[in-house]
Amino acid sequence: MKTQSVALLRRWKVTRRSASIVLLAAFALLILLALAFNSSWSRGLYYLTGEESIVERVKGVGALTLIWLTQRPPQIDAFAPMPHIDVNPYGVNTFLQLEAEEENVRRQLEMLHAAGFGWIRQEFPWEDIEIHGKGDFEDRRTVPPKSAWLKYARIVDLAEENGIQILARLDNPPAWSRAAGDAAGTLAPPDNFDDFGDFVAAVAGRYCGRI
Repeated sequence: MKTQSVALLRRWKVTRRSASIVLLAAFALLILLALAFNSSWSRGLYYLTGEESIVERVKGVGALTLIWLTQRPPQIDAFAPMPHIDVNPYGVNTFLQLEAEEENVRRQLEMLHAAGFGWIRQEFPWEDIEIHGKGDFEDRRTVPPKSAWLKYARIVDLAEENGIQILARLDNPPAWSRAAGDAAGTLAPPDNFDDFGDFVAAVAGRYCGRI
Protein backbone atom coordinates (compact mmCIF):
# COMPACT_ATOMS: atom_id res chain seq x y z
CA MET A 1 0.00 0.00 0.00
CA LYS A 2 2.82 2.35 0.91
CA THR A 3 4.60 1.59 -2.37
CA GLN A 4 1.45 2.38 -4.36
CA SER A 5 1.01 5.66 -2.49
CA VAL A 6 4.60 6.70 -3.25
CA ALA A 7 4.13 5.84 -6.93
CA LEU A 8 0.91 7.85 -7.12
CA LEU A 9 2.57 10.80 -5.41
CA ARG A 10 5.47 10.75 -7.86
CA ARG A 11 3.10 10.51 -10.82
CA TRP A 12 1.08 13.44 -9.46
CA LYS A 13 4.23 15.53 -9.10
CA VAL A 14 5.29 14.80 -12.69
CA THR A 15 1.79 15.59 -13.99
CA ARG A 16 1.64 18.81 -12.01
CA ARG A 17 5.07 19.86 -13.27
CA SER A 18 4.08 19.15 -16.88
CA ALA A 19 0.86 21.10 -16.46
CA SER A 20 2.77 23.99 -14.92
CA ILE A 21 5.14 24.10 -17.87
CA VAL A 22 2.25 24.13 -20.36
CA LEU A 23 0.42 26.88 -18.46
CA LEU A 24 3.58 28.94 -18.16
CA ALA A 25 4.26 28.57 -21.88
CA ALA A 26 0.67 29.57 -22.71
CA PHE A 27 0.93 32.61 -20.43
CA ALA A 28 4.20 33.61 -22.07
CA LEU A 29 2.58 33.34 -25.50
CA LEU A 30 -0.25 35.63 -24.43
CA ILE A 31 2.26 38.20 -23.23
CA LEU A 32 4.16 37.91 -26.49
CA LEU A 33 0.98 38.42 -28.49
CA ALA A 34 0.27 41.58 -26.54
CA LEU A 35 3.81 42.88 -27.01
CA ALA A 36 4.09 41.84 -30.65
CA PHE A 37 1.84 44.68 -31.74
CA ASN A 38 4.10 47.21 -30.06
CA SER A 39 6.47 48.47 -32.76
CA SER A 40 9.68 48.39 -30.70
CA TRP A 41 8.92 44.94 -29.27
CA SER A 42 7.92 43.73 -32.71
CA ARG A 43 11.32 44.72 -34.09
CA GLY A 44 12.99 42.93 -31.20
CA LEU A 45 11.07 39.75 -31.96
CA TYR A 46 12.08 40.08 -35.61
CA TYR A 47 15.77 40.24 -34.72
CA LEU A 48 15.35 37.29 -32.35
CA THR A 49 13.51 34.96 -34.75
CA GLY A 50 14.15 36.36 -38.23
CA GLU A 51 10.46 35.91 -39.07
CA GLU A 52 8.55 38.48 -41.13
CA SER A 53 4.98 38.05 -39.85
CA ILE A 54 3.95 38.82 -36.29
CA VAL A 55 2.29 35.43 -35.87
CA GLU A 56 5.45 33.57 -36.91
CA ARG A 57 7.56 35.74 -34.60
CA VAL A 58 5.35 34.85 -31.66
CA LYS A 59 5.41 31.18 -32.60
CA GLY A 60 9.19 31.27 -32.85
CA VAL A 61 9.65 32.84 -29.44
CA GLY A 62 7.12 30.42 -27.99
CA ALA A 63 9.07 27.48 -29.38
CA LEU A 64 12.32 28.85 -27.97
CA THR A 65 10.66 29.36 -24.59
CA LEU A 66 9.28 25.82 -24.55
CA ILE A 67 12.71 24.40 -25.40
CA TRP A 68 14.28 26.46 -22.62
CA LEU A 69 11.70 25.23 -20.11
CA THR A 70 11.89 21.55 -21.02
CA GLN A 71 15.48 20.89 -22.08
CA ARG A 72 17.69 18.86 -19.81
CA PRO A 73 20.70 20.59 -18.28
CA PRO A 74 24.00 19.55 -19.89
CA GLN A 75 26.18 16.99 -18.15
CA ILE A 76 29.25 18.85 -16.96
CA ASP A 77 30.63 16.31 -14.50
CA ALA A 78 34.32 15.64 -14.81
CA PHE A 79 33.71 12.03 -15.89
CA ALA A 80 30.42 12.42 -17.76
CA PRO A 81 30.28 9.96 -20.69
CA MET A 82 30.89 11.45 -24.13
CA PRO A 83 29.11 9.88 -27.13
CA HIS A 84 30.83 8.83 -30.36
CA ILE A 85 34.37 9.19 -29.04
CA ASP A 86 35.28 5.96 -30.85
CA VAL A 87 34.33 7.42 -34.25
CA ASN A 88 37.00 9.04 -36.41
CA PRO A 89 35.66 12.58 -36.96
CA TYR A 90 37.91 13.48 -39.88
CA GLY A 91 36.71 13.25 -43.45
CA VAL A 92 37.31 14.85 -46.82
CA ASN A 93 35.50 15.38 -50.13
CA THR A 94 36.82 13.24 -52.97
CA PHE A 95 36.19 12.94 -56.71
CA LEU A 96 37.95 9.66 -57.31
CA GLN A 97 35.63 8.76 -60.18
CA LEU A 98 37.59 11.26 -62.29
CA GLU A 99 40.80 9.25 -61.97
CA ALA A 100 41.43 7.03 -64.99
CA GLU A 101 44.18 4.92 -63.41
CA GLU A 102 43.55 2.53 -60.53
CA GLU A 103 47.00 3.27 -59.11
CA ASN A 104 46.10 6.94 -58.69
CA VAL A 105 42.96 6.02 -56.75
CA ARG A 106 44.94 3.62 -54.58
CA ARG A 107 47.66 6.20 -53.88
CA GLN A 108 45.17 8.88 -52.88
CA LEU A 109 43.34 6.58 -50.48
CA GLU A 110 46.60 5.39 -48.95
CA MET A 111 47.63 9.02 -48.40
CA LEU A 112 44.27 9.83 -46.82
CA HIS A 113 44.61 6.86 -44.48
CA ALA A 114 48.15 7.88 -43.55
CA ALA A 115 46.92 11.42 -42.83
CA GLY A 116 44.37 10.09 -40.34
CA PHE A 117 41.18 10.52 -42.34
CA GLY A 118 38.53 7.93 -41.52
CA TRP A 119 35.93 8.62 -44.18
CA ILE A 120 35.38 10.30 -47.54
CA ARG A 121 32.37 11.94 -49.14
CA GLN A 122 32.55 10.49 -52.62
CA GLU A 123 30.36 11.38 -55.58
CA PHE A 124 28.33 8.67 -57.30
CA PRO A 125 26.88 10.82 -60.12
CA TRP A 126 23.64 9.41 -61.48
CA GLU A 127 24.54 10.62 -64.97
CA ASP A 128 27.79 8.63 -64.86
CA ILE A 129 26.21 5.34 -63.78
CA GLU A 130 22.76 5.06 -65.38
CA ILE A 131 24.01 6.85 -68.45
CA HIS A 132 21.95 6.13 -71.55
CA GLY A 133 18.51 5.26 -70.19
CA LYS A 134 16.56 3.88 -67.26
CA GLY A 135 17.98 0.58 -66.07
CA ASP A 136 20.94 0.86 -68.47
CA PHE A 137 24.19 0.61 -66.50
CA GLU A 138 26.51 0.03 -69.44
CA ASP A 139 28.96 2.76 -70.41
CA ARG A 140 28.99 2.99 -74.20
CA ARG A 141 30.87 6.28 -74.33
CA THR A 142 34.07 4.32 -74.91
CA VAL A 143 35.03 1.38 -77.11
CA PRO A 144 34.62 -1.34 -76.11
CA PRO A 145 31.61 -0.74 -73.82
CA LYS A 146 31.99 -1.62 -70.14
CA SER A 147 29.97 -1.70 -66.95
CA ALA A 148 29.39 1.77 -65.54
CA TRP A 149 29.80 0.29 -62.06
CA LEU A 150 33.43 -0.70 -62.56
CA LYS A 151 35.09 2.52 -61.40
CA TYR A 152 32.81 2.76 -58.36
CA ALA A 153 33.39 -0.86 -57.39
CA ARG A 154 37.10 -0.07 -57.54
CA ILE A 155 36.67 2.95 -55.26
CA VAL A 156 34.66 0.95 -52.72
CA ASP A 157 37.14 -1.94 -52.74
CA LEU A 158 40.20 0.29 -52.31
CA ALA A 159 38.53 2.37 -49.60
CA GLU A 160 37.81 -0.81 -47.64
CA GLU A 161 41.43 -1.92 -48.06
CA ASN A 162 42.54 1.32 -46.42
CA GLY A 163 39.95 1.28 -43.64
CA ILE A 164 38.12 4.33 -45.00
CA GLN A 165 34.34 4.63 -44.87
CA ILE A 166 32.38 6.16 -47.74
CA LEU A 167 29.58 8.69 -47.48
CA ALA A 168 28.10 8.42 -50.98
CA ARG A 169 26.75 11.55 -52.63
CA LEU A 170 24.14 10.71 -55.28
CA ASP A 171 23.45 13.63 -57.60
CA ASN A 172 23.55 14.94 -61.20
CA PRO A 173 20.47 13.54 -62.99
CA PRO A 174 21.20 12.25 -66.51
CA ALA A 175 19.76 14.06 -69.52
CA TRP A 176 17.35 11.20 -70.30
CA SER A 177 15.56 11.77 -66.97
CA ARG A 178 14.16 15.08 -68.31
CA ALA A 179 11.99 15.50 -71.40
CA ALA A 180 13.83 18.76 -72.12
CA GLY A 181 17.22 17.13 -71.67
CA ASP A 182 19.84 19.57 -70.42
CA ALA A 183 17.97 22.67 -71.62
CA ALA A 184 17.42 23.79 -68.01
CA GLY A 185 20.96 22.82 -66.99
CA THR A 186 22.72 19.58 -66.15
CA LEU A 187 21.74 19.84 -62.48
CA ALA A 188 18.00 20.28 -63.13
CA PRO A 189 15.83 17.73 -61.29
CA PRO A 190 14.34 14.72 -63.09
CA ASP A 191 10.78 14.80 -64.38
CA ASN A 192 9.92 11.69 -62.36
CA PHE A 193 11.49 11.43 -58.92
CA ASP A 194 10.71 7.72 -58.87
CA ASP A 195 13.48 7.33 -61.44
CA PHE A 196 15.91 8.79 -58.92
CA GLY A 197 14.48 6.54 -56.22
CA ASP A 198 15.13 3.51 -58.41
CA PHE A 199 18.71 4.65 -58.95
CA VAL A 200 19.22 5.08 -55.20
CA ALA A 201 17.80 1.59 -54.66
CA ALA A 202 20.23 0.18 -57.25
CA VAL A 203 23.21 1.79 -55.49
CA ALA A 204 22.01 0.69 -52.06
CA GLY A 205 21.38 -2.85 -53.24
CA ARG A 206 24.85 -3.13 -54.76
CA TYR A 207 26.83 -1.60 -51.89
CA CYS A 208 24.63 -2.33 -48.87
CA GLY A 209 26.76 -2.51 -45.73
CA ARG A 210 29.82 -1.12 -47.50
CA ILE A 211 28.99 2.58 -47.86
